[in-house]
Amino acid sequence: MDRPVTSPHHQGPRAASRTALVPAARLAGWVDRFAASHGSATEDFDGDALVLRATDGTTAALRPPWPIDGRPGRGATELERLASLAAQERGLGLVLVRRGGFAIAAASGGKILASKSGNRYVQSRTSAGGQSQQRFARRRSNQADALVETAADHVGRIFGSHLIEYIVPGGDRALVEQVLKAPVAQAWAQRTRLAFLDVQEPKTAILPKAASDACSIRITVTDPPG
Repeated sequence: MDRPVTSPHHQGPRAASRTALVPAARLAGWVDRFAASHGSATEDFDGDALVLRATDGTTAALRPPWPIDGRPGRGATELERLASLAAQERGLGLVLVRRGGFAIAAASGGKILASKSGNRYVQSRTSAGGQSQQRFARRRSNQADALVETAADHVGRIFGSHLIEYIVPGGDRALVEQVLKAPVAQAWAQRTRLAFLDVQEPKTAILPKAASDACSIRITVTDPPG
């Protein structure tokens, strides 16, 4: 259960918020349920977000999965245009890495086009001291380097055969950065990064959901203060 958080600069409870990932095809239904629960809503923009403000004070900030980039969505309303934008097929490169494993994939329209996943053991940190700690640290560093090198090699091989417009990072931020800094992956390191995915175990089985999440509209619902 969320608990109110206070600070010297904030008096009273902080409004609770939660985030949902909603595919374009389900956006209209989600908005209908939001209105049914919180009352009719007005629309305005806050940066890149379309904000719904319900009569009970609840807000929902809807953000597209990627920038418009000169390809706006079509439709008679802002919601229709947002759904249309999210439904566009964009070339995605998924780079999902955590200590012990990786999953690299090219995707478009939420579908996996090519992928490779694998395991590379990286031992946990140790509380041992002295020379033992140094040996563990060197071994751990070597294992992490091997994981990064292998994942980067697959980035170069898979991404080189597909259109990659955006990078979808996930897992461990530091390891993802190391993969993209590797010489073989640098051709894609400057691509626009989409929202970071919370991936606990990178493997082939989770790639379809990761691709779907990357294409979904990110909705942050905030309850009324107090």
